[in-house]
Amino acid sequence: MAHLGTRRGRALALPVGLALTASLGFLPAGAASAAPTTDVPAAVAADGPNLSYVVNTKGGRHTASVKKAISEAGGTVVASYDAIGVIVAHSKNPAFAQTVRTAKGVQSAGATRTAPLAPVATKDVDEAAQPLTAAEARAAAAEADADQDPLEPLQWSLPAIKADKAHERTLGSSKVTVAVIDTGVDDTHPDLAPNFDRAASANCVTGKADSTEGSWRPAPGESDHGTHVAGTIAAAKNGVGVTGVAPGVKVSGIKVSNPDGFFYTEAVVCGFMWAADHGVEVTNNSYYVDPWLYNCTNDPDQGALVEALTRATRYAERKGSVNVAAAGNSDTDLASDSVTDTTSPNDTEPVERVVDPSQCPDIPTMLPGVVTVSSTGAKTLKSSFSNYGLGVVDIAAPGGDRTEYQTPQAPAVNGRILSTTVNGGYNYKAGTSMASPHVAGVVALIKSKHPRATPAMVKALLYGQADDTACTNPYDYDADGEVDAVCEGGKRYNGFYGHGMVDALDAVRW
Repeated sequence: MAHLGTRRGRALALPVGLALTASLGFLPAGAASAAPTTDVPAAVAADGPNLSYVVNTKGGRHTASVKKAISEAGGTVVASYDAIGVIVAHSKNPAFAQTVRTAKGVQSAGATRTAPLAPVATKDVDEAAQPLTAAEARAAAAEADADQDPLEPLQWSLPAIKADKAHERTLGSSKVTVAVIDTGVDDTHPDLAPNFDRAASANCVTGKADSTEGSWRPAPGESDHGTHVAGTIAAAKNGVGVTGVAPGVKVSGIKVSNPDGFFYTEAVVCGFMWAADHGVEVTNNSYYVDPWLYNCTNDPDQGALVEALTRATRYAERKGSVNVAAAGNSDTDLASDSVTDTTSPNDTEPVERVVDPSQCPDIPTMLPGVVTVSSTGAKTLKSSFSNYGLGVVDIAAPGGDRTEYQTPQAPAVNGRILSTTVNGGYNYKAGTSMASPHVAGVVALIKSKHPRATPAMVKALLYGQADDTACTNPYDYDADGEVDAVCEGGKRYNGFYGHGMVDALDAVRW
């Protein structure tokens, strides 16, 4: 199963993009037609595993004929995102994808998983989280100033990006919403309830949005990852607990991980489409899309997943969303010519393979237009686990590290990031999953100050306002005398920190 220690998910067991150059553009709108399909078998097998697929069409006018071809190939349509030409289907026909690819109007089609659709056992996937102790809470409250929430003295990451100074000017606008596309958000938490946007929240796990009350919450025993991320972005400044980077903006929860913690393509497509169609200004994406850590565009299945997600993220950006994503927690140079992946597919039996990240991107973080975030610790050095890469990483933000590697200044006591957890609690996590929401919060502050700014303008401000952070060479995070990674680039732009450390104060000052 995915992710703890890879980007999202279960936060990090420490120490645990290159944008596609091909143009995968939007599809022309058009009326649906009943055009005949190419040859498909009159009878199809239905003795294979029940799998989920994405089918990418060539344009709106082909939708009806493609749906017919899906049915004739033994498939059932679950959801159809006509605005981007992506159809989600289920089928037990082992030859479903191969058959549908030959149908008129289909550009690509692929299975979103290697394990069959089936009920899955709930797992607690957050064993790496560290609890906030009562003694730490009491000590923090004693240190808090009159204008601080009780646990804010433990949040070393806020002054690291000057968010504390930014809050003296503004907390952000309630007209701005950040969607947490993740494991779900517990909106009953007292630090999240004041800022929660129900209208922009949903459950997308099946690939089709369910917006019934509470559907966006993690079930008992499921990961609190999304709740932790949401607190970093927008925990209210209300005299309770912690403070978010943008404590005056709204936050929504779009649940896209199943009970086993897998983030499959159909769910993530649904998440971006829901966010885009509900006026969300920012999305935070602290995960990678299962079951492949890298999705090779020359593979028929994996290439179809890249295409579907590219269409969805571009649609969201066209509708006004800035998409922010975590770079990953494998301490990997994503700009290298090759990397070895031993974890994919992670829902059945992984096989070792060597891939070129420029042709096999980690999605969604390496998709065109997505803001890719690396992680730093309390000493402002690249976190021991954080992925990096010149031309891949756009910006850096605090995601924490082991306290013994990067110890924060008192009164903070833990090198990880403190934020909200389920059932009204608080805990520490570390990962690029924790860095990304710091950037999403700053993007929300920029959007609050410049409500008419386009995503391109917001990203230009984000990068222009970042604090230049030079390469750390030699980089020896554990001081054992061995170089652990090599940073390429200059002071203003490099592989460890991109355009530099995100700056919340400049976001509200410029």
